[in-house]
Amino acid sequence: MRARSGGRARLDAELLPPHQQQVDALENQGLVELACREDRAELSALEGRPVRWAVRLTPYGHDTLAYGQSRPRAEPSPGEAALDRQMVELIPSQMAALRVFVVLADQLRVPPADGLAEQVRAASCDHGIKRWRLHLTQEQMGSVAYGLWLHRMTGSAAEANRFGREYGVVYSPGWPIGK
Repeated sequence: MRARSGGRARLDAELLPPHQQQVDALENQGLVELACREDRAELSALEGRPVRWAVRLTPYGHDTLAYGQSRPRAEPSPGEAALDRQMVELIPSQMAALRVFVVLADQLRVPPADGLAEQVRAASCDHGIKRWRLHLTQEQMGSVAYGLWLHRMTGSAAEANRFGREYGVVYSPGWPIGK
């Protein structure tokens, strides 16, 4: 790692153990690289103080940040978040079933509600609780229940049952979608 003007080296004299663990994890994922002894010596000369460690983003780390900043988000704007939307948290198997439902939109006689495909594409995952977050209208909630009902009819009922328990929205043939 060579220090360059405009480079992305991070300099700090105080590296706390929790931070070191985070840096190690990022390095293990190939997102950052630590400076070698020669690079730290050069950086120390430039800084006029001892530099005990330095880290820089790798090309993969840079791309990860760029992607993360431009990725569409499911969170509605403040004006849009008003009364017409509800935050829904889906477990991975529910999200997988919902993705199949929106992919099949052109083949279905009862397609997903307007805007549901966009919500699915823009959904964000909270990896801490392993839940996908979407902000849905009542019509979209009913459409999700329908998609999970289709999943129930061709596979597992667990996803539809869970959605019904958590959000009180269940689809049954003959019921209007969105109610």
